Amino acid sequence: MTHTILRLPTVLNRTGLSRSSIYLRISNGEFPKPISLGGRAVGWLESDINQWLADRVEFSRDAE
Repeated sequence: MTHTILRLPTVLNRTGLSRSSIYLRISNGEFPKPISLGGRAVGWLESDINQWLADRVEFSRDAE
């Protein structure tokens, strides 16, 4: 199984959130944690971001 790693600019683009919003949500346990890529580099598993987006869609539609 291969894993696709998304860097921050891609995560920002896909979610529509700002950098500060993402890190605030991570600290509140409301967004997937990044994985270390070594040094100061981090990334997110594409599958985690896709699941988070799907959960937001589901929650939004249930609230209607």
